[in-house]
Amino acid sequence: MQSALPKNTLVAHSKALEAAGISISLVTRVPAPLKSLADQVIRSASSVPANLTEGHGRVGRDRVHHWRIAYASAKEVDTHLRLLTQAGAIDKVRAATAINLFDQVRAMTWRLINPKGRLENPG
Repeated sequence: MQSALPKNTLVAHSKALEAAGISISLVTRVPAPLKSLADQVIRSASSVPANLTEGHGRVGRDRVHHWRIAYASAKEVDTHLRLLTQAGAIDKVRAATAINLFDQVRAMTWRLINPKGRLENPG
């Protein structure tokens, strides 16, 4: 079934939405001692598509600023998902799917930030 929502023309945004949706659904039932980490997953995962979209609607350095935030948030959520996986608090397979999608988003976002292929900090 196709989504009734209109598509965003930025491919990285679509992948980020998918990854964020998986991530958020993974942490909804995390045990109480890990709730603060689950909250961080929700914040960082939702920040990625939000900042990609906001950057897409801006120009100049402001645009790149939002894309840098999206890139950093994708790195952050990757770490939180890995921590929760190691703790046995979330499904390993679904977490790997989200991590892989965020990795693809980071690669696309890196190319948006560095259109001439500069490799100053590809991590």
